[in-house]
Amino acid sequence: MLRLYRKRIIPSEIIPLDNDIILFEDPSCIITSWNTLRFKPEFAKGYSYYDLENNIKVSKFLSSDNKLVYWYCDILKISSDNTSYTFTDLLADVIIYPDSTYKVVDLDELSDAVSQNLISLSDLSSALRTLDNLLNMIYDGSFIRYQDILNSYMDGCFTSRS
Repeated sequence: MLRLYRKRIIPSEIIPLDNDIILFEDPSCIITSWNTLRFKPEFAKGYSYYDLENNIKVSKFLSSDNKLVYWYCDILKISSDNTSYTFTDLLADVIIYPDSTYKVVDLDELSDAVSQNLISLSDLSSALRTLDNLLNMIYDGSFIRYQDILNSYMDGCFTSRS
């Protein structure tokens, strides 16, 4: 059985995502559904699309009554073996709101991680390139494919990922 782990740099921790339900997996992506690890009044659950080729995770955050709170995009470093994936959060994130406005967040944490030698220059470069690619997908409209796929899983349609 495939195991998923979330690795954080600040604070330093590795959390097994044992309660996440893997809905789909192939060599290019993993799709999960999940409930929050700790109670949060603003959202309760969601769906995530781990894009293994582009080093991003797109999550649909939902309230307890299944209303969209926002889309949350993590920039990742991905490592795997035959039985598990570890997704290291490279700190820079993008939040997309229901009205399609968006913001880039946590660049200050990325800067702190570099200053404190918590990530390599190679990981910094990868994070910035991945962030640039993600923003270009948002700008050119191709980001909608992630939204369509996660919406289909939420609606129980399980349509093709293409």
